[in-house]
Amino acid sequence: MLKQLALAAAMAVATVTTAMADQVKLGLQPWLGYGPLWVAEKKGFFTKHGVDVELTNFNWDQDMLAALASGNLDVIAGATNGVITSYNKGVDQKGFMIMDLAFEADAIIAGKDINSIKDLKGKKIAFETGSTSDLLLNYALRANGMTIDDIEHVPMGASEAGLALVAGRVDVAVSYEPYISAALGRSDKNKVLYTAAEKPGLISDLLTAKSDWIVNNPEAVKGLILAWNDAVNFIRENPEEGQGMIAKAVGSKMDYFRPAWKGVRLYNIDEMVDFYNGGFQETVTEIGQILMEAKPDEITKVPSADDILMLDVLLSLENQG
Repeated sequence: MLKQLALAAAMAVATVTTAMADQVKLGLQPWLGYGPLWVAEKKGFFTKHGVDVELTNFNWDQDMLAALASGNLDVIAGATNGVITSYNKGVDQKGFMIMDLAFEADAIIAGKDINSIKDLKGKKIAFETGSTSDLLLNYALRANGMTIDDIEHVPMGASEAGLALVAGRVDVAVSYEPYISAALGRSDKNKVLYTAAEKPGLISDLLTAKSDWIVNNPEAVKGLILAWNDAVNFIRENPEEGQGMIAKAVGSKMDYFRPAWKGVRLYNIDEMVDFYNGGFQETVTEIGQILMEAKPDEITKVPSADDILMLDVLLSLENQG
């Protein structure tokens, strides 16, 4: 009997080992919208769907993209505008899952003496080049008849920009949560001037990889999508536990996290497909046009949604959300 139990246990271990794909090295940043990835890790959803994932945090978009290009990462979580930029540069980066949309969770924050976007003329503004903050600022300026040439850019990561504003080293900061709430919590002299809610869909994120990796690893892609789906549904059903995991992962106090969380919308599988079939192409076109106007030497083409997405696996999983 003991031999039979031992054999059964060995066969079970062998089955799990066989089902698990090679380790997927996944890069991400401490952004609330990527929260389900940490939840999937903590709750065992990656393992449940046969994918071994190693999560690695980055502070700068460019470092994460460089790691993907060099093969040090297999997959990265990235903003749609970044994938459009990669497309224009001939960089092989394709999305295979739509993760989230940001509304109030991406914002321009400023001192009390700055009351409108037009007041930004000539001001020192901290933001990261090529990031969602770059896109949001360009959109806000464009909507008010201005361009990036009207301001003084101070290159800075999202985690540093808000602190620079609090310290008085810049007049304005463009960042995302939880850094916005953290900065506002440190000083009552600053306020939110403008958010991504002014243009729903402007800020969105994709799980991305090189196209050949997506083609050659369909089971890993499937496992990542299903694990994300489970995590999103878990967070909705268990908000205190799920949000607590994400707050810890991004290093945010719950006092800052709770209001910040309201500015993010996460997508499960069915919602991703609905957005892809609905407003995603319009979003891609809008972002592409903004980037072309802001960086005409760098961005020369507005891609279609299918130019930057490879969704065969996702679409096959519809109705599992």
